[in-house]
Amino acid sequence: MTTTVRISASVHDLLKQESRESGQTMQAVLEEAIELLRRKRFLDEVNAGYARVREDEHAWGEMLDERAAWETTDGDGLKDD
Repeated sequence: MTTTVRISASVHDLLKQESRESGQTMQAVLEEAIELLRRKRFLDEVNAGYARVREDEHAWGEMLDERAAWETTDGDGLKDD
């Protein structure tokens, strides 16, 4: 499926330039850019959530306790590769 998306001439020029420099199609460059934006927004949301938890001393303490409990699970006796 294809569709048309309107972008400014300056963004189109940047897209063409990135396509030439990377050796990828403009579509591939655009898809990669969208994926990077999606990941950045996800991480921003995760970081904001941690910041909210950090502001609550009780919640932060509970999270640190849970982390400490999980850290004991890596003692499986297997050698690190």
